[in-house]
Amino acid sequence: MTTLDNSSEQPGIGPFGVVRDGADQETVTVLIAAFEGWNDAGDAATDTLKLIREQLNAKDVFEVASDDYYDYQYSRPVIRRSLTGEQKLHWPTTRLSKASVPGTNLDVVLLHGWEPSYRWRAFTAELLEQATALDVDFVIMLGSLLADVPHTRPIPVTLTSDTEELREELDIDAPQYEGPTGIVGVLSHMAALAGFPTLSMWAAVPHYVAQSPSPKAQLALARRLEDLLGMALPLEPVVEDAEAWERGVDELASEDPEVADYVRQLEEAKDTVDLPEATGDAIAREFERYLRRRDDRG
Repeated sequence: MTTLDNSSEQPGIGPFGVVRDGADQETVTVLIAAFEGWNDAGDAATDTLKLIREQLNAKDVFEVASDDYYDYQYSRPVIRRSLTGEQKLHWPTTRLSKASVPGTNLDVVLLHGWEPSYRWRAFTAELLEQATALDVDFVIMLGSLLADVPHTRPIPVTLTSDTEELREELDIDAPQYEGPTGIVGVLSHMAALAGFPTLSMWAAVPHYVAQSPSPKAQLALARRLEDLLGMALPLEPVVEDAEAWERGVDELASEDPEVADYVRQLEEAKDTVDLPEATGDAIAREFERYLRRRDDRG
């Protein structure tokens, strides 16, 4: 398991030690996890994971035995048809896939699953056993939740970590939440106890537009991952979807004076809180994204 090292001898992007053009550097393996359901408002977390999987053409390396963990009366299997009309039955499951990020020393293990119905301890133990077998160095848990945020402003992404070194590197806090939790919270806690440096990343989805998809929240998560891991994702289609989504919500809100007034209140509260955020750090992050994309196009 890689230790946190951002020294000049190991030039890294962020706290994970990822190096661009770093083929001769030690491989860093990061597990990125997202689950359907309770932890996935607007499907933002799982849509982000699917984007990474498709971009990197990740290959499946493990799948849990679904019958051991799922109640099919709660997590129903789904019938889908191909363009030719062929029928296929999809069972709720959790699987791991793996890919290398071109031009870097980064490997990603993508964990995409459904929250299990029972045997959560065995479920998390099985996944962490696979993470160990795949030489995972860090764990990033993705989630999205409904919140009192306006759809017209950048979607907030909250980072927390149980790992002290990550908190110091990223200037973030330890989790403060108390109360019922989902499988994202359980797996994050158990991964940290098992010794994996673990980061939780949650996007806030406007609660008055909770329907799926939520491309603006997906875009916020994807951009934060780009910043942390020094990778470039094909976000142009997501940007277009997010802009179309925002225009659609604008139109709906304008038809209801009460909703429009509520959105204005949220905007005022958000602007008051975020005013100090218009700093050089935000500008620097945007410039770094531009440079990464320019390098990848080149």
